[in-house]
Amino acid sequence: VQLQASGGGLVQDGGSLRLSCAVSGRTSSRTVVGWFRQAPGKDREFVAAIRWTGATYYADSVKGRFAISRDNAKTTVFLQMNSLKPADTAIYYCAADNTLIVSSIHSDEQYDYWGQGTLVTVSS
Repeated sequence: VQLQASGGGLVQDGGSLRLSCAVSGRTSSRTVVGWFRQAPGKDREFVAAIRWTGATYYADSVKGRFAISRDNAKTTVFLQMNSLKPADTAIYYCAADNTLIVSSIHSDEQYDYWGQGTLVTVSS
């Protein structure tokens, strides 16, 4: 599976951005695509994930502000980010795996495939 993230940029506090992750290669109904982020000096953390079946999962810190979705062709996963805060500043990565179980979805170590990151900067 190959992944290509895009859509990062500079936005003001309270603004919005939409990230995209282009997905290609072999996927199945068990495929999960997740978004993770890493701020300077911090560990990488889970943001959101979506199963190819449509089930979605969110970190508590972004619930109600971020929305993950995919297109019907299952070639692109989107992360709509609203009400952005300076604390959301980070490099955002998309990742995928074809065998994850629900209890592992938040763990970056369980994802086999990673795209390059895209930088999101939220100014105060």
